[in-house]
Amino acid sequence: MTRTVTEPQLARVLGALPGTPRIVASGNFAAPRRLLAVADAAVAEFRLFMLNAQPGIPDRDGVGYETPFVGPGMRGHPRLRYFPCRLSLVPALLRQRLRPDVVLLHTARPSGGTVSLGVEVNVLPAAVEAVRARGGIVVAQANAAMPVTYGDAQLPLDAVDYLLEADEPLAAHAAAAPDATSAAIGDRVAALIPAAATLQLGIGAIPDATLGALLDRRGLRIWSEMFSDGALTLEKAGCLERDTPVTASFCFGSAELYDWVDRNPRVRMLRTEKTNDPAAIAAQPALFSVNSALQVDLFAQANASRVGTRTHSGFGGQTDFIVGAMHSPGGHAIIALRSWHPKADVSAVVPLLTGPVTSFQHSYIVTEQGTARIWGRDSVEQAQEILGHAAHPDARPGLRDAGRGLGLPLR
Repeated sequence: MTRTVTEPQLARVLGALPGTPRIVASGNFAAPRRLLAVADAAVAEFRLFMLNAQPGIPDRDGVGYETPFVGPGMRGHPRLRYFPCRLSLVPALLRQRLRPDVVLLHTARPSGGTVSLGVEVNVLPAAVEAVRARGGIVVAQANAAMPVTYGDAQLPLDAVDYLLEADEPLAAHAAAAPDATSAAIGDRVAALIPAAATLQLGIGAIPDATLGALLDRRGLRIWSEMFSDGALTLEKAGCLERDTPVTASFCFGSAELYDWVDRNPRVRMLRTEKTNDPAAIAAQPALFSVNSALQVDLFAQANASRVGTRTHSGFGGQTDFIVGAMHSPGGHAIIALRSWHPKADVSAVVPLLTGPVTSFQHSYIVTEQGTARIWGRDSVEQAQEILGHAAHPDARPGLRDAGRGLGLPLR
């Protein structure tokens, strides 16, 4: 039986928890900030598990962070424990190794015996199942501003122990206009994508530029870990196949995007185990997976996880979608990145990665310099493609010499 509570009542419940509880909370741009504030004031010590946590989460001695995908709210933090894990396996991580004591959800207002998880489904259904299996607590912040979405977003109200009615605006993500370099990369990526393809793209200037360059395509589908305003742009332009739902596990973007997804049967939000299952991805026709990286090397390996000794983000769903895309009929996996890091003033193409490899065996590596064709070529041909078509001209002489030292007879 769900009990509607006030903040002082909830504080007493959470304050009575023994030990150092693990609290799993909605992540990305759906953090239940009122619930987190109550927990922060009531619980002396706890472990906070969130995906892609944004700034503004509790941060004090006594609060430890845990995540397999590091957001700016946790990045570089001394109390962070990073768990390398592809996103499709995070539900298993919550069942087996990081079992929650409390789950804090950010939901729409109850209706018809259910609450909707709205814009953030992701690993939350698995977290709810894991915490209920061990007799823990599920708390929902019911917010009238949260859109109602369907699919696995619909959670039975009796799965929630305590409900706090607390309205607040949803955090929005404002996309900046792509600069010339991002636009050039987006154009090159879009040139690889045919009509009637299925798309998986992330967030950022390059994915946004890619979607903006696809407005002349028709019959496109979206099967993705997430989507943002670019999906709405495609919808408005008539690019999306009308008989196929936009399928993802979470979304974030503008207020207009949230209005569009609200009670929209065209949008289907599924739990991570479904969207990121490589077999389910492979079953989609002509799935084009577009992801970025911090570095690629001459052996066509990509690092999207670490900057030097610091974890920047993590695997996320990149490994899931690259494997699935390569097995999709007509599908391809694309890594798109700038050839040169302007802030660090270094090449994004290196002879050999010195840190962890996030992914490998892609179809294409695309920069503003060109498109390196990877799939089906031997290791020397791959390196030559990357050198000649992806690397910045200023980096090519040094890369050529270093590649020869690694046994690649580069021209």
